[in-house]
Amino acid sequence: MKLHSLLAIYLAIGSIAVQAADIAPSLDEMDTAVKGEWWNKKHTGNRAWLEMVKVPRDQVVGFALYTVDRNTVKMTAQMYPLYPHEERVARLELEIDDQWQEVARAPIYEHGWSAHFRIDGWDESKRVPYRVRHGEDAQFAGTIRANDRSKNEIVIGSLSCNSNRDRGDRNSIVANLLKQDPDMLFFAGDQTYDHTEHTSGWLLWGKQFKEIIKDRSVVTIPDDHDIGQGNLWGEGGVQAKIRAGNDGGYFYPADYVRMVERCQTWHLPDPYDATPIAQGIGVYYTSYNVGGVDFAIIEDRKFKTGPNGEIPDMGPRPDHINEPTYKRSAVDVPGLKLLGDRQLAFLHQFSQDWTDADMKCVLSATNFAGAVHLHGSFENRLLADLDSNGWPQTGRRKALTEIRRGMAFHLAGDQHLSVMTKHGIEDWRDGPVTFVSPAIVNNYYGRWWWPEGGEAGANLIEDSPLPWTGDFEDGLGNKITMVAYANPDPEANRQGERDPEEDWADGYGLARFFKDKQEVVFECWPRFSDVSKGDSEQFPGWPRTFRMADNDGREAVAYLPEIRFRGISNPVVQVIEESSGEILHTTRVKGTRYRPKVYANGTYTVRVGKNQPILKSVSGIQSVEEESKDRLTISIR
Repeated sequence: MKLHSLLAIYLAIGSIAVQAADIAPSLDEMDTAVKGEWWNKKHTGNRAWLEMVKVPRDQVVGFALYTVDRNTVKMTAQMYPLYPHEERVARLELEIDDQWQEVARAPIYEHGWSAHFRIDGWDESKRVPYRVRHGEDAQFAGTIRANDRSKNEIVIGSLSCNSNRDRGDRNSIVANLLKQDPDMLFFAGDQTYDHTEHTSGWLLWGKQFKEIIKDRSVVTIPDDHDIGQGNLWGEGGVQAKIRAGNDGGYFYPADYVRMVERCQTWHLPDPYDATPIAQGIGVYYTSYNVGGVDFAIIEDRKFKTGPNGEIPDMGPRPDHINEPTYKRSAVDVPGLKLLGDRQLAFLHQFSQDWTDADMKCVLSATNFAGAVHLHGSFENRLLADLDSNGWPQTGRRKALTEIRRGMAFHLAGDQHLSVMTKHGIEDWRDGPVTFVSPAIVNNYYGRWWWPEGGEAGANLIEDSPLPWTGDFEDGLGNKITMVAYANPDPEANRQGERDPEEDWADGYGLARFFKDKQEVVFECWPRFSDVSKGDSEQFPGWPRTFRMADNDGREAVAYLPEIRFRGISNPVVQVIEESSGEILHTTRVKGTRYRPKVYANGTYTVRVGKNQPILKSVSGIQSVEEESKDRLTISIR
């Protein structure tokens, strides 16, 4: 029997045993395959993993992850478990002037087996080979890429949901990505589904993807399964009393959560505000500039309120609604949190700071809508899933409003079902664009976009081959426009050995940012596709192209006079409605002319700058009709 089949059996048995009672295991009872006398045949740890973690000693450096931002390199080296006599130090070497030079040493944490390096004062224009070493012979080698802001096209690979029901390789995805050569990879969560054995699952993830992650920056963010829960409502870090976590908080020990976040997120740029939450759990929300595209990395789940006890039960469990007569507004209880005040403040600041940025994008675990009808099986229709970022609705509107202020796109995962949605905040299509990547492997929990009655929405996407596009409301009343979706075959949730010819709608996404035109082309590739054959290999409905301005889809009521800039080109421009004090948007303008649209007649303030709108402010600008020939010149000296 194959190793991955044995693993599935052992871990399924372990999962059943763990679910016997809502009593969290101690830290000593978790991550057992890499703790204690893991090398001993009598070891009582998870037997399914023990053969995988026993590697030759010249292979104990499993993989490495890095980012390059603000002249700093941060790198995490992930080790296999070490014998007691082996040193707990990893070394980082760089190839400089054709010579390998040791530049840093780092202690290896025995809890999680990771080591961490930081190099400040880095020249981002340089491409430098690296290798992480341990002992005499073990090493993992790759290249620290230049963070080249002169490139026009910045390519991002977007992946999530690496199901543990397939323990095999990911060679087809890796081979395609090597051909497409993305500048950065984004893994949106659920890198491992092994709950109480994170380190072993994380090592397997690195083994599956090491050939693509070694030579480019990688953003990994843990989602619910990574920290051991089927769903997570972090509620500011409190202790959950229920294994399902729907009472809010983290069920497993805080030290375990901190270990997972250290392994997966230490290498990200420094947090925007590093203040820990309850139980001393850290945060990692931050921004990351890749080649002139500024990414906000946010934590969907960490501050979100748990539904249990907050709203009446209206389904088989507190987060699932199946009651046809329920009132959507009734579940939007005042005081509920989604991203939380801290992250909303971060997004507000992020939208205004365009330092070295031509475009913006938000990275998070999941979509800001319930863009799914069928869950888990083709027979299971849900009206609403509170695990999505469509709930609470007020929190969703606040988050999307901040994202819209910076005209940012949004990449996410989590749903297993790949979709492209245009969000509505006050009205359909007035909000930003989201691309949810398909699951890497989709035999864990299938989902489908399958409107009841089989009818398309209003204003369907005319150039799409898909039948159910257009304007809809999700089960929580959120306005969404379905642009594209990649449904599995209705029978594709079968368990068992995978037939590569079956349509399970798994794969990955790609986002190509073109800075000169401020456009993004979104691509969606099946797992076993061949990218060398071109776009015909993509899921039907892709590729899709959007302009940055599409992320603010509000209809113009009026305009400001055409603004001509002197002494500055490609300025950052901010428009503020004076009657309310609201920042409508802040954006990078290409060229020296700009005509802002506004959404009410009145007076406005325009602020201008190079990287932030701080060099010049002009107030009392009166809105005009679209046909007006009025002009305004703003000079920057």
